[in-house]
Amino acid sequence: MPTNAALSHYAILTAMLAPAFFLTATAALLTSANARLARIIDRARSLLKELAGDVDAEQRALLEQRIAIQRRRTLFILRASQMLYVAITCFVGTSLVVAGDSLFDHRFGPLPTILAVLGVLSMLTASLLLAREASLAVRAVNDEMDDAHRYARRRRGAD
Repeated sequence: MPTNAALSHYAILTAMLAPAFFLTATAALLTSANARLARIIDRARSLLKELAGDVDAEQRALLEQRIAIQRRRTLFILRASQMLYVAITCFVGTSLVVAGDSLFDHRFGPLPTILAVLGVLSMLTASLLLAREASLAVRAVNDEMDDAHRYARRRRGAD
């Protein structure tokens, strides 16, 4: 039968598992955010290239609006990434404090819980920011499709 000390070690390791699962989820969100950022940058570069070309005033205004949306999307991704890094820091801190708490005779009080709650709140905030960015992305694509459709109809009517 395991000793009391062995049970204590198992309890500590078990308590450290929850932050590890949150770390995995946070890393997945961060990977997704970085991929989205790369797509935004590619789209912004494409729009800037179009803007540098020979465009009329109406097209220029549309391109500038699209670039502004990409800039807003970039800021949402930046803020979400920052919150995800805060979450990672909190979850690592939670694991360290849980381990330290057992070594130093429970001197950290509610600190592990506080760090865990801060980490989860950071993840929640990041998720909301990512959802806002996704809705901007869908709106941008819909606007571009509407503009392309309008332009195609106008050209057909001119022919």
